[in-house]
Amino acid sequence: MKQTEAFRSKDLVSSLTARLAQAVTRPIKIMEVCGSHTMSIFHHGIRDLLPADMQLLSGPGCPVCVTPQGYIDSAIELARSQDVILASFGDMLRVPGTQSSLLKEKAAGHDIRVLYSPLDALEIAAATPARQVVFLGVGFETTAPVVAVTILDAAKRGLNNFSVFSAHKLVPPAMEALCADSGLQVDGFLCPGHVSTVIGLEPYRFLAEQHHKPAVIAGFEIVDILHALLLIAEMLRLDKPAAVNAYPRAVSDAGNPTAREILQRVFMPSDSVWRGLGLIRKSGLQIRPEFARFDAAVRFGLKETETQTPNGCSCGDILRGLKTPPQCPLYKKVCTPQTPMGACMVSSEGTCAAYYKYIVD
Repeated sequence: MKQTEAFRSKDLVSSLTARLAQAVTRPIKIMEVCGSHTMSIFHHGIRDLLPADMQLLSGPGCPVCVTPQGYIDSAIELARSQDVILASFGDMLRVPGTQSSLLKEKAAGHDIRVLYSPLDALEIAAATPARQVVFLGVGFETTAPVVAVTILDAAKRGLNNFSVFSAHKLVPPAMEALCADSGLQVDGFLCPGHVSTVIGLEPYRFLAEQHHKPAVIAGFEIVDILHALLLIAEMLRLDKPAAVNAYPRAVSDAGNPTAREILQRVFMPSDSVWRGLGLIRKSGLQIRPEFARFDAAVRFGLKETETQTPNGCSCGDILRGLKTPPQCPLYKKVCTPQTPMGACMVSSEGTCAAYYKYIVD
């Protein structure tokens, strides 16, 4: 049975690549706005299957990669405070700040704990009432609802020694900023599957209606991605751009209204700094004033700011699709997964990390 399914998949891939070759009639550039898509595209060798005139660009789809250096510096400042326990997902620890990283601070003896869920931070807060527990809230619409639930739970339990330092970001405003970038010529977008399970299809319609660019929500298997790219190519050939959900087995056109209601209850949109893209209006999620006691930015007077990137680092241009990692002078020389200079090399979903793992040069 498995062998039969493998043959069917192989036949589908062959059929889709043949149809792509017919549909692409001019040079086109498609941007995937999801780090998981980036990794899947490299893992399956999809770039090698595409027509020569179809180019894929990796966008700012890795939340760790777009977190500004200034946020890391503020988190390090928090970690150095004796009464603070800093809790975070593990992929944040290696992101370089201006002078240090959370991993280095942890090695120096500061109380930084790696968690798999923000809800675990509540148990730490309950067990250590004399200390402040701060969770680093980093992620897109996919992870933000869980953090919102955690804040609601903290309020219910009266855990006033718990707070969140929010750097959550919203994907559609970043896509709007990319469309407004005169230096970036993108013909269509491969939209993120995970984010879309929450926000649905509607937030992408502006790409087709206002910017005349096809936008297709895609899954992560090789057939999913090739099918989505074929839909984009055919819309471009016919000059009929639209927003399409090509991942209906996981994504409802309406998204997840319950998750969005929880987000809206706890967070409100705010201007936010993206590494490489700068300040984007209404692209972040700020904790609402009624939950200010759980907002680490308010409690500790923290700000999310951008700071100077390392000399020679092309992370910003890579996140905007203007450069590929090999065009960065630091890539594979001083910047490697073991010694990352920029955020794109830190996360497993970062574009530089993907190139390093899969591209032999």
